[in-house]
Amino acid sequence: MKLQSSAHPTVTQLSPKAFAQLANPPLLIDVRSQIEYAAGHAPNAMNLSLPRLLLGSIPALRRWVLPQWFRDLPKDQPIAVICLTAHRSPIAARQLVTAGFTPVFNLTGGMMEWWQAGLETRAGKQPLATQK
Repeated sequence: MKLQSSAHPTVTQLSPKAFAQLANPPLLIDVRSQIEYAAGHAPNAMNLSLPRLLLGSIPALRRWVLPQWFRDLPKDQPIAVICLTAHRSPIAARQLVTAGFTPVFNLTGGMMEWWQAGLETRAGKQPLATQK
């Protein structure tokens, strides 16, 4: 793992298997669509699609496109991001660093690597209380 520097925050690459073995894992945000998320996601992963995350960087839209749970996160909340193949998650991770979050982790290989590693998954939408 790379060390984080407060002067130049970076994204740390982390395999799904290494993430699953962490005693105190960061908040996991699945940046796939709601349909992809509902079909199968990592336990405790929150869903916030990449388009919504990117639109949320526009101040006038933030309140309308970002859920309350995300807007309430402190900037020092450790966050990890995952998508299907690790194509969208690096974009999301860079956006989170730009927004001031640190530390930020990108799960390499995405859900494809998660499934190949035989890690636990869940299906269905996230609880309504977190969808605000």
